[in-house]
Amino acid sequence: MNLTDKVIAVTGGGSGIGAAMCHRFAAENPRSLVVMDLNGSAAERTATQISESHPSLAVYSAALDVSNESELLKALDQIQARDGVIDLFVGNAGIGSGVGVEGTNDIWRSVIDVNLMAHVYAARALVPTWLERGEGYMLITASAAGLLTNLGDAPYSVTKHGAVALAEWLSVTYGHRGIGVSCLCPQGVRTPLLFPEGEADGDLSEREALALNVVRAQRILEPTEVAETVVESLRSEQFLILPHPEVHDYEVARATDRERWLATMRRIQSHLDPASGADQ
Repeated sequence: MNLTDKVIAVTGGGSGIGAAMCHRFAAENPRSLVVMDLNGSAAERTATQISESHPSLAVYSAALDVSNESELLKALDQIQARDGVIDLFVGNAGIGSGVGVEGTNDIWRSVIDVNLMAHVYAARALVPTWLERGEGYMLITASAAGLLTNLGDAPYSVTKHGAVALAEWLSVTYGHRGIGVSCLCPQGVRTPLLFPEGEADGDLSEREALALNVVRAQRILEPTEVAETVVESLRSEQFLILPHPEVHDYEVARATDRERWLATMRRIQSHLDPASGADQ
């Protein structure tokens, strides 16, 4: 996909991977770029920074709760009324929970709504127009957890698997009709989700701290590195975008010998869980 002269909209663009992608997309000279985030001030800050470095680019910001379908639809309608049909929609907003199956229904619903249903809402709104004109592109940010699993966070793992499955379904169902789909599955990235700003590890629950430490023990990429990989992968319209190539090897190992994979993951979990009595 050539991003030049395209209308691009990005959710979760106020920080982390989302902000890095917005900055990188701006260098491709799109027609317009819309930065959306639940934190409207963060979205505005990203947009302002981009405007300063690319003064000729039409860049906008918007506060948006992607879990609210009517709010998302309104934002998409406003973008398309002003800029024309969205060429690339990047569903990047995501949240974690740090809980297991014992998490409350409200927690489960909030993670499902942001990490999965927001992508459904966006596809529901955009796909009909894309089908009419024979082109359109959706990039869904999932996670390596959507291909493997995430120790310590059941809602995150389940919803990221769902996001990967949805991206695959959209690609299979509409790919022959001109709609492109990519699914971004990074592992550890230096973002507020992995390194919460202003929050010490001592402020986290035991499960949250354990989950974060597992990911932090892996190779950590900077958001700019992920954004560069995204642009390169979009050029070739690659479906699965893996900024950490090793995730491919993990996925192959999981698929070819699931029993061994599960045993390995259980062993890691046992060493992280004080209740197991395993040697640390």
